[in-house]
Amino acid sequence: MGDPNRTGPGTAAPTTPGMATAYWTTGPRQGELRPVPVSEPGEGEALVRALYSGHSRGTENLVHACKVPDRVADLMEAPHQEGSFPAPVKYGYLSVGVVERGPAELEGRTVFCLYPHQDRYVVPAADLTPVPEGVPPRRALLAGAVETAVNALWEAGPRIGDRIAVVGCGLIGASAVALLRRFPLDRLEAVDPDPGRQGLMDALGVRLVAPGDAAEDCDIVLHASATPEGLARCLEIVGDDGEVIELSWYGDRSVQVPLGADFHARRLSLRASQVGQVAQPRRVRRTTAQRLALALRLLEDPAFDAFLGEPSDFADLPATMDRLAEGGDVAGAWPGLCHVIRYPGAP
Repeated sequence: MGDPNRTGPGTAAPTTPGMATAYWTTGPRQGELRPVPVSEPGEGEALVRALYSGHSRGTENLVHACKVPDRVADLMEAPHQEGSFPAPVKYGYLSVGVVERGPAELEGRTVFCLYPHQDRYVVPAADLTPVPEGVPPRRALLAGAVETAVNALWEAGPRIGDRIAVVGCGLIGASAVALLRRFPLDRLEAVDPDPGRQGLMDALGVRLVAPGDAAEDCDIVLHASATPEGLARCLEIVGDDGEVIELSWYGDRSVQVPLGADFHARRLSLRASQVGQVAQPRRVRRTTAQRLALALRLLEDPAFDAFLGEPSDFADLPATMDRLAEGGDVAGAWPGLCHVIRYPGAP
């Protein structure tokens, strides 16, 4: 006899008073929708009805495969995660919904929350960031990626007239490109071997080049390809005394960095950027909440809609996770750099 608290792939558990439905990773390449209890919001809490959640391809594919390295498991925990790696675990951190009950100033507001894939949930009101009126709910899912890009630019400190390249134009790299295109730069290139990025870069109005065609003598290079080849190319195209900002997440892979040749002679710098803390140049004057609010305001730019593909339904999420892990399309449509999961009642 099956467990009555679990549902199979493609079948959403019925929502009843005091209950919600959440997606859980249950084993390698296995997941299911489960009923979960939802309490009434207490003082300083809010009940959120999800409209959309986003699939963050790099980390969530790693979680779906149950390949989170033990030594970084603590670092990869999401704010409202339940369970532990490798499984069973309820994981995710891109959710946009509407506050149904809670503090008066939030009721009825569309909010962003670092919450897993679940249709209703109760969280401290302080964990919710109101979405500006000029930002559609689907686009607000990109807040996490844009916040990461903001942090990287605070690390890099681009200046007027700079020559900058972004190597690797997935979700994080493309978000950095989208922000940098607003700067008064002398040159900005998006560097990626995938010609499928052309449409996105056309929407952003930024030149896409193959790694071998990238211009050299850059002041700053941002690396987000998560490949050793991409990192090596960054060190080749950055100019003397220039800096490479590393945004890639390599999981448990060992990466060889070519620090021979002219690395020392040209006095190059390689520096990590990680969104867990506010970048050092702004850490004294900005909080993580202020950084996230800034990212949401920056999403008033409609060019970010080019990052999003056709959504899939929450009820289909177990099967969708497999398709995304395989790198395939979802329901015959491009899943977008950030795949959108749509909940019942979403616009």
